[in-house]
Amino acid sequence: MIIVRTGRRSLAVTLAFGLLFAGSAAADDCHPDLDPSIPQYIVGYGSLMQSASKRSTEPKSGINLPVVVTGFQRAWNTHGVYPTTYLGVQPRKSARMAAALYRDFLTDGKLGSDAREIDYCRAAVSHGSIEMLDASTLPAPSQIWIYVNKPDTLALPDARHPIVQSYVDIFITGCMELQARVADQSIDFVEECVRTTDGWSKHWVNDRPMPRRPYHYQPLAFEIDKQLKRILPELFENIEIE
Repeated sequence: MIIVRTGRRSLAVTLAFGLLFAGSAAADDCHPDLDPSIPQYIVGYGSLMQSASKRSTEPKSGINLPVVVTGFQRAWNTHGVYPTTYLGVQPRKSARMAAALYRDFLTDGKLGSDAREIDYCRAAVSHGSIEMLDASTLPAPSQIWIYVNKPDTLALPDARHPIVQSYVDIFITGCMELQARVADQSIDFVEECVRTTDGWSKHWVNDRPMPRRPYHYQPLAFEIDKQLKRILPELFENIEIE
């Protein structure tokens, strides 16, 4: 068992600069071949851990199962389209994290999660790196994937790109959902989620009254911003967040 139930450890960010896809340019480099003859599984470590968030873009995906994954470090290390910092992962041999595992399905030969995680590269995860915490058995053969940072998105939280509470809420809610599916209830899965995440920062704002992810209340936010950036680029780049 590799769960740590008690004790504090440093939450300092460790960014692995030996990137899994260094030098990749083509889209295919970020999306290895899929074998349609065997089941496909995704490791979710951020918003994908919350069922409602996951199903908003992948309604046909399987249920989330609690797991521990070794070989990848989760951290607040990804700057998004809007001025916030999101969770990402980098390969790190000694690392482990509490996460979710779910089955995904192919549509026209593609995984639904690829479209959602457009700013990440899909990397293979070995079966030996997965520890199931719900007493189930991982089907074999199968392919398991995780989405790792693209090089140009790696960045720490700062004053302009803080961790936002609305995203933390989704992450922790997902961990709480998964806690109920852990077979050994002496394991504090929510605590494991927090303690196996690096990069917690003083740059953290409570945006619950008005989330900095406006597509939640304005479905056309991305398209509106695209038009404003095209028409009024200098003004748009200097809009202040309130």
